[in-house]
Amino acid sequence: MLIATYNVNSVNARIENLSAWLKREQPDAVLLQEIKTEFNGFPFFELQSLGYDAKILGQKSYNGVAVVSRHKMRTVQENLPGFDDEQARYLEVAAEINGREMRLASVYLPNGNPPYNNPDDDSRYAYKLRWIEAFYRHAADLLELRIPVVIGGDFNVIMTERDVYDPEAFRSNALFRPEVRKQLRALGYLGYYDAFRTLHSAEAGYTFWDYTGGALQNDQGMRIDYLWLSPDAADMLKSCVVDKMPRLAAKPSDHTVLKAVLE
Repeated sequence: MLIATYNVNSVNARIENLSAWLKREQPDAVLLQEIKTEFNGFPFFELQSLGYDAKILGQKSYNGVAVVSRHKMRTVQENLPGFDDEQARYLEVAAEINGREMRLASVYLPNGNPPYNNPDDDSRYAYKLRWIEAFYRHAADLLELRIPVVIGGDFNVIMTERDVYDPEAFRSNALFRPEVRKQLRALGYLGYYDAFRTLHSAEAGYTFWDYTGGALQNDQGMRIDYLWLSPDAADMLKSCVVDKMPRLAAKPSDHTVLKAVLE
């Protein structure tokens, strides 16, 4: 089975790119972030015409997450349990893929950097830390299910120095501060596997390139999109690669697809 994660940076703006990718790859499920639309604006019809159902947690103009799948699924969690949140950042579904019961979750973790006009405002960073703590607690609970769990998305965390083209330039950035790196690494101590890094110890694996400054052409990227696998899912892992084609397409998202094959 092929499962992928993709921050589309507006699903309606990228529907042609997304549709082309779905036709080419025929994934079993895709975890989407930054869909930037509410329910009534989501392109259900276009995806249904390709054989895909979608479950979404939308928000007007910002954020928003979705799970798109060719298989039967049902929503089991919208936003993190026990965490009061006005932003649409977490969606979890129960799915049956090739006869296997699974949990799939799409995550859009907060960026955490202050507004440009108020660099001393740390409220967004405090929110990011609270969000990760709530996410960690729920991720721990999911392991008790003893079924394959795949948690994917844009985590807005650069985990190590090899995951960004210029570590020194990001020392004070909320994506690279020690507290968030420590909290994301804790998923590994909990028992989850970083699918890409499990199979590729040395490759950069960038999934994001800024639109400006020739970042893509000069490969000035960062690895901030992840697929985290529970032990049951990790036992099924056969491959995990960055698919750069969507980033090279016309009108691309600034992210690209990370995809994994599980058997």
